[in-house]
Amino acid sequence: MTWRGSIGITDRIFGTLVYCFAIFDTLSFGSFLLNQFPLFNFLLIPAVPIGFIYGVFGQFFGQFGSFIVFMILFLAVVRNERVSHFIRYNAMQSILIGILLALLDLVMQWVLIPALGSDNILMETLFNVIFLGGLAASYFSMIQSALGRYAEIPTISEAAYSQVRW
Repeated sequence: MTWRGSIGITDRIFGTLVYCFAIFDTLSFGSFLLNQFPLFNFLLIPAVPIGFIYGVFGQFFGQFGSFIVFMILFLAVVRNERVSHFIRYNAMQSILIGILLALLDLVMQWVLIPALGSDNILMETLFNVIFLGGLAASYFSMIQSALGRYAEIPTISEAAYSQVRW
């Protein structure tokens, strides 16, 4: 990604915080690994406030709570040209990571689990790989944002960049 000007500390902070949403989205895949290694729970600390936000919206809007949070993040941040490009890019990339995780969750729940069952080593491995991959992408992006760099994740970054207007 090309450098587009100075990135201030507030841009870095907000660019980093949006990835807490992606970390929260990985929770549905972490059950096997977190049960076997409870020490990994510290990696989920950034997801705690997001769980609270989803809980509040879920209490008022039911199952549409996460959709409302997504729409607010998309419309108020990504499509708002008054917000810096760095924050909008990172918010869009976080949204895309969440969408990818949601699609993988649907495939797992509707295709793989009915076909293979949920209590075998293959499903446990798939859940662990998706969980660790989602965490790795989120934390890599958080570190890059904290350093003031655009995180480059193949395909996801290209899609995020194409969605964020200058």
